[in-house]
Amino acid sequence: MATEADPAGTTDGIAVRTTDTGVRVVTFCRPQRRNAMDAAMFAAYYAALAAADDDPAVRAIVITGAGDWFCTGADFETLGGLLDRPAAERSPATAQFPPHLPLTLRTPLIAAVNGGAAGLGLVHALYADVRFVAAEARLATSFSRLGLVAEYGSAWLLPRLVGAGNALDLLLSGRKFDAAEALRIGLAQRVLPRADLLAAALAYAEDLAAHCSPASMAAIRAQVRDAAHLTAEEAVADSMTRMWRSFDGADFLAAMTARAQGVPPFFGPATGRPA
Repeated sequence: MATEADPAGTTDGIAVRTTDTGVRVVTFCRPQRRNAMDAAMFAAYYAALAAADDDPAVRAIVITGAGDWFCTGADFETLGGLLDRPAAERSPATAQFPPHLPLTLRTPLIAAVNGGAAGLGLVHALYADVRFVAAEARLATSFSRLGLVAEYGSAWLLPRLVGAGNALDLLLSGRKFDAAEALRIGLAQRVLPRADLLAAALAYAEDLAAHCSPASMAAIRAQVRDAAHLTAEEAVADSMTRMWRSFDGADFLAAMTARAQGVPPFFGPATGRPA
């Protein structure tokens, strides 16, 4: 439910809206706390992602932060409270969802990193498929500086995005790095001034929503995720199986028919997305 600390229109620090082009915008909305996450906010965020993924009208998801921060990570009061709780009682804030929920989505996930992102906040950006980062943003893994390990799969995510050497640099040092470095090492795909960032991320998401098959995007997302566990031969074999199946899909027929008619294809609601 909404709290007194939440700006109007938010629930547990998460604001959700859907554009008329089928893009669900999820905003971290505790600007007075630099969008730091407590347990309720974390659970509300994952619930918002799950709801978007289950909505056939949603073609893409954009996550961003309110104010000058994307997400500074776990709320320090929440972290401090762990010191007073037995290990057996330290269940994840998102116990009703798998911790890696963002990786399991069928819907494309775009991060508009409008400002600082650290720790868990940076992990949320790493879970996205594409990252737009504000030129003013400063980023950090931070874990080693808090006596923690690389949380929520970041030791798996970062090497896949930036290579082992860069990942170890960022994880071991916990140092701050800027948007220019994020772009250079491949963590960011676009860097823009903060004032232009959300509009650019929305335009990208709207292009996906308007012109790309939801079933295709879901399958491609799964292919990239699963390829980490496959040999090259297995990955090619999997792609061939998926390819032949897609030839019988409604979206392929729609695309071929539209091309023959010289018009843009229309893909129906995202009901045919594979699990």
